[in-house]
Amino acid sequence: MVLTWKSMIPCCYKVDDELIRSKKKVKKQSSFQRLTLLDFDDPSSPLSADGLSNSFIGSNLINFTFTQLREVTHHFSSANFLGEGGFGPVYKGFVDDKLRPGLKPQVVAVKVLDTDGLQGHKEWLTEIIFLGQLRHPHLVKLIGYCWEDNNRLLVYEFLPRGSLENQLFGKFSITLSWSTRMKIALGAAKGLAFLHEGEKPVIYRDFKASNILINSDYTAKLSDFGLAKDGPAGDDTHVSTRIMGTHGYAAPEYIMTGHLTTMSDVYSFGVVLLEMLTGKRSLDKKRREGETNLVEWLRPYLRDPKKIARVMDRRLEGEYPIKDAQTAALVAYKCLSHYPKPRPTMDDVVKILETLQEESNNTNTAISDPMITMTSNSDFSSESEKNGEKEDAATPERNGRSRKEKYLNGKNQGYGWRQRINRQRMVASYSDTALYRRH
Repeated sequence: MVLTWKSMIPCCYKVDDELIRSKKKVKKQSSFQRLTLLDFDDPSSPLSADGLSNSFIGSNLINFTFTQLREVTHHFSSANFLGEGGFGPVYKGFVDDKLRPGLKPQVVAVKVLDTDGLQGHKEWLTEIIFLGQLRHPHLVKLIGYCWEDNNRLLVYEFLPRGSLENQLFGKFSITLSWSTRMKIALGAAKGLAFLHEGEKPVIYRDFKASNILINSDYTAKLSDFGLAKDGPAGDDTHVSTRIMGTHGYAAPEYIMTGHLTTMSDVYSFGVVLLEMLTGKRSLDKKRREGETNLVEWLRPYLRDPKKIARVMDRRLEGEYPIKDAQTAALVAYKCLSHYPKPRPTMDDVVKILETLQEESNNTNTAISDPMITMTSNSDFSSESEKNGEKEDAATPERNGRSRKEKYLNGKNQGYGWRQRINRQRMVASYSDTALYRRH
């Protein structure tokens, strides 16, 4: 059985097809005219620190001194070190009204530009221009900045659960439940849709698991706008730019031509969604030959519901609504189309994921106790998966069950029946959510 976009997601086709193809009426990002990178790109009159502070963007942000940020991070102590990316190291700090009158007491993340790193003043300024104007529940909030001599720093709200990358692939991370994964996917999709639907669209260009930050309630927020670009203007269909981003997430047409569109972000979203479904990285040289690239390896499986068992993260142990898993897999399949035209818009993706969330809220899906998550010690390598598939194929009608029953275990249960039967060598990992609830 081969699924189609319409047969799997009929909720998006209840209205007239022509209406769907028409340009949607969406809320503008704001009532003012958003400033773009071009407004600050004048070689004859370069932007100064005072100019930024006195600009409309600067008026929305706090201009910290380097001394202040050094103090709030305890002299950039290693004890406050959170991580490091292409921009530079990130430190945890605390600010309050002692620094600035009226400043809300809060924990912050202070990102320091590494002058010898991969990014520089342009990427630092790009983040300020975008996040200094754009406000949305699924975009990380930029609180302020520092431009002092050669020092370039950015101050953000602190999100305690770190990045989606750490949540999915961290050595000591808990197993995210199905409902939590879908909540994160929906939040990230809403963030991208907001960027794309504005009067002046924004192309994120570096959508990946490490740039999705997670709040204590698993709200997803997009961060790191250093590579973001203003979308095409007027009759232009794309933006021509040098190829930047992260290998494994970038759209194939962008890599081949340098032509950037909002559909480039849609492809990257498909990669992250596939990572969330499978629990595997987009690129992993430790996997067997032919399986290094996750999209090339698993995209062909996404259309056939009988093959979803080979795709889904085994740590979920089959505890997900089967129809929702099929729909999410098909969304990933469409987003990962080799050509941009067949890909859905992020607005379409949001509508589909919202429908899944509504159905999940109205259905008892036998999700495990959120206070405790069971994780298996077994090896989830691609080789072990293949061995498991061969075992399934050798016993197509175990205990008198038909082939269909083998894959569809109950109305609201997922695949992974073998994992539910053979649950040996299990250990209990207590979720830090429980710790939050106790205090």
